[in-house]
Amino acid sequence: MATSTSFFTNTLIFLLVITIASASSSSSSSSSLSTERKTFIVQVQHEAKPSIFATHKHWYESSLSSLSGTDTRQRSSNHYPKSLLSSPEQVRHVHTTRSPEFLGLKTSDNAGLLKESDFGSDLVIGVIDTGIWPERQSFNDHDLGPIPAKWKGQCVTGKDFSASLCNRKLIGARYFYNGYEAANGKMNETAEYRSPRDSDGHGSHTASIAAGRYVFPASALGYAKGMASGMAPKARLAAYKVCWNSGCYDSDILAAFDAAVADGVDIVSLSVGGVVVPYHLDAIAIGAFGASNSGVFISASAGNGGPGGLTVTNVAPWVTTVGAGTIDRDFPADVKLGNGKTIPGISIYGGPGLTPGRLYPLVYAGSEGADGYSSSLCLEGSLDPNFVKGKFVLCDRGINSRAAKGEIVKKAGGIGMILANGVFDGEGLVADSHVLPATAVGAANGDEIRNYISAASKSHSLPTATIVFKGTRIGVKPAPVVASFSARGPNPESPEILKPDVIAPGLNILAAWPDKVGPSGIPSDKRTTEFNILSGTSMACPHVSGLAALLKAAHPEWSPAAIRSALMTTAYTVDNRGGTMLDESTGNSSSVLDFGAGHVHPEKAMDPGLIYDLSSYDYVDFLCNSNYTTKNIQVITRKAADCSGARKAGHAGNLNYPSLSIVFQQYGKHKMSTHFIRSVTNVGDPNSVYQVTIRPPSGTAVTVEPEKLAFRRVGQRLNFLVRIQSMAIKLSPGSSSVKSGSIVWSDGKHTVTSPLVVTMQQPLS
Repeated sequence: MATSTSFFTNTLIFLLVITIASASSSSSSSSSLSTERKTFIVQVQHEAKPSIFATHKHWYESSLSSLSGTDTRQRSSNHYPKSLLSSPEQVRHVHTTRSPEFLGLKTSDNAGLLKESDFGSDLVIGVIDTGIWPERQSFNDHDLGPIPAKWKGQCVTGKDFSASLCNRKLIGARYFYNGYEAANGKMNETAEYRSPRDSDGHGSHTASIAAGRYVFPASALGYAKGMASGMAPKARLAAYKVCWNSGCYDSDILAAFDAAVADGVDIVSLSVGGVVVPYHLDAIAIGAFGASNSGVFISASAGNGGPGGLTVTNVAPWVTTVGAGTIDRDFPADVKLGNGKTIPGISIYGGPGLTPGRLYPLVYAGSEGADGYSSSLCLEGSLDPNFVKGKFVLCDRGINSRAAKGEIVKKAGGIGMILANGVFDGEGLVADSHVLPATAVGAANGDEIRNYISAASKSHSLPTATIVFKGTRIGVKPAPVVASFSARGPNPESPEILKPDVIAPGLNILAAWPDKVGPSGIPSDKRTTEFNILSGTSMACPHVSGLAALLKAAHPEWSPAAIRSALMTTAYTVDNRGGTMLDESTGNSSSVLDFGAGHVHPEKAMDPGLIYDLSSYDYVDFLCNSNYTTKNIQVITRKAADCSGARKAGHAGNLNYPSLSIVFQQYGKHKMSTHFIRSVTNVGDPNSVYQVTIRPPSGTAVTVEPEKLAFRRVGQRLNFLVRIQSMAIKLSPGSSSVKSGSIVWSDGKHTVTSPLVVTMQQPLS
């Protein structure tokens, strides 16, 4: 039995990690202890320590020594004194030269968000990730002022990381590994750093997106040349390393959240996620609530499980959940087939070129080998060198990483690779730093290439192909487009809260990259680059983290909910061609379940006119109305909760959120109705009058009372009521239909838009 404890004086509930051998039944009737390690997080009431114990640590260790012989689950919950909750440790995983300009952030402007916020200079962004590579120029402190006086954090030393590596830019660095080692044993320090240093690259990349300094020249293998910068170039950074080779452990994430709050961060950027569970079992939701309660804005990635529905993660309403969109830049690398056809592809390969004009033999990896499935995916050991040597190889996407497939083709003697999406991936393309000439193509084009190979083989002719690398292209239309991988709603835990909240640039984003990690991320890649191009909602999240820092700097009095409201109500849903944003996976129009309120528009968010504000008490009301028990709410909020009285009179959808969402269950009803109560605070002009415009979802009747809101002063808060009626529609059992509209308030200068989503659901019985 091993224990790992994390203590933070600003919390009422202490964190205890217990690792024990679990009891398992053998094939006979006797029971024995297996060697499987199980780690539980036990939240214990801080104030319940008996006075006989000098410290909480003594109390915990005394309690643990008495736990033996009983079932694991009973030991960790029923027998532990003053336990609020015992839950198994979860393991989570990590989910620019152009994006500032694409977002309208221009240093040449005499006014605007960058100038108004002084580039975020007094704000601190805490990045909970894989650590940081402090030597990168993105983290230099040239011409930065003194570290903010409020800062209480530290630069914790460790392997290859001295305190002198922090500066006026990187003002703090910590690392958390107790949960990781409790589950896995002692860290292998030859494979990763026991320190804040980044041995993966993900943390350095996300940190520089949020707050990287201006760096020129910048590029990745010659692509995306220009000046690189983060969203808030003068904001201070604090790195909290919680992710290791085997993942990011809940107890370490919780410890990092508490440390970040105690240190004095203003923003937490978290590009990490896992499965959706009730909030009292979700370490990220618990840690984020404590941070939000302390006035810290939390931006988290929505996840990369798209384009399927119900894939969005990090869905707690006190977290701003960010999906991914494209920018107006790509890296075309087209496939030229022997039949004269050209297939569009994308790549950032920067190695030795192919012979111009030469076509190479082309094979489909899945057409040979004992196991056609594993060879089609180009898995380790699946390719026959006699079949692929000297040829271009078509591989299917899935199972192993995209870059790893290229390495496997290269080891088998292949000269190049074409990577084809599966049906589920659709037509969305991601550029990768491949170790051989390679490009990615969509699902339909992958089928066309397979058909070409098949037809050529049947006619006894040799199928051939090459790749034409075209470098960097800007001014791409349409943009933005919702990235195929970006996780989608509806919200699996709280359908009354639309998630994701917004989308931001997340496809093919250039940002800082560490030494000792090749741009492809695979061990055999020994290339070095100061910047790399990655894709994911992991890249979208720090865009919003940096924008939140700018907004907080421009409006120090704004709460985390106010910042989110400003980003949501000013977001847009129209691309640079003037049409509704498209879904990259299908090429069709996207929806609120894909982009939430829309794509962030930082300049408009600086002056939103009205905001939907929230406090921790409002979130408690939401939890009460979501049927969480007072004990479970106490686990989340770390203080006693009261769900009695008027709080129960409402419903979960009445949380004062900038979006409105309702699910109607059609139990044979002909007509269904509900209402929302919302409050808006004037942060625009005094003596302003806002008129409502209603765009009802199809098949619904929507009214708003009153239709005008007259504000006499800045800071004034007024309420309005939204009533929705909907007729039952024909649906098959277990199916649903989602329709969306909006509620728009305008005073002629500001336009404040709230998505309105109505879901009709037909129960199974």
